[in-house]
Amino acid sequence: MVNCYHRLSEMMQGLREQFGEIDIYLFDQVLRGRIGPGMRILDGGCGTGRNLIYFLREGYEVYGVDADPEAVEGVRRMAGRLAPSLGADHFRVDPLEAMSFPDGTADVVISSAVLHFARDEEHFLAILGGCWRVLKPGGLFFCRLASSIGMEAQIRNTGGRRYRLPDGSERFLVDEAMLMRLTEELGGQLADPLKTTVVQNRRSMTTWVVYKDGKGGYHSA
Repeated sequence: MVNCYHRLSEMMQGLREQFGEIDIYLFDQVLRGRIGPGMRILDGGCGTGRNLIYFLREGYEVYGVDADPEAVEGVRRMAGRLAPSLGADHFRVDPLEAMSFPDGTADVVISSAVLHFARDEEHFLAILGGCWRVLKPGGLFFCRLASSIGMEAQIRNTGGRRYRLPDGSERFLVDEAMLMRLTEELGGQLADPLKTTVVQNRRSMTTWVVYKDGKGGYHSA
């Protein structure tokens, strides 16, 4: 039993080293073959790079953007260890609405727990537009963000699309109608139906995955 426990512990440690704390819904896109070797990955709002460890280890061409200089410097150091062939310029301190990367830089753009920090709808659309601009035609936009879905009776509007959540935080919240409208306005196509996780008495997080220019995708009935 002790040896079994140690083997399990070693296995878990190995998995943490290989995959880091990657969002399980993002990893699902990898497992389903939508994100594969040779693709360029850009994490818009990369923070400390928790979603980038696997891609760096596996030799993807990785880019990251964040407004926090300390976070970006930390990601540069991590990339220096895991993927030394990538230059420091792959990781930049930029506002997401005005990233210095050119149009169509990436095959996959990640926006994980970022858009709900928008100040208002204008700011939200500016960030979304910035992420969409750096995505190649036919590329995949992966987004996780707070929503009102399933929490309608537990949130309090504080103006516009900003709400006070049961956990005490205030966020910019989308709903299904807004995400469907944005998908159409962007000229995209859902890769999957919207998937929402409701965290009891705290918040609701929705996964929104879209192909640019309607390439591929999920066809709703």
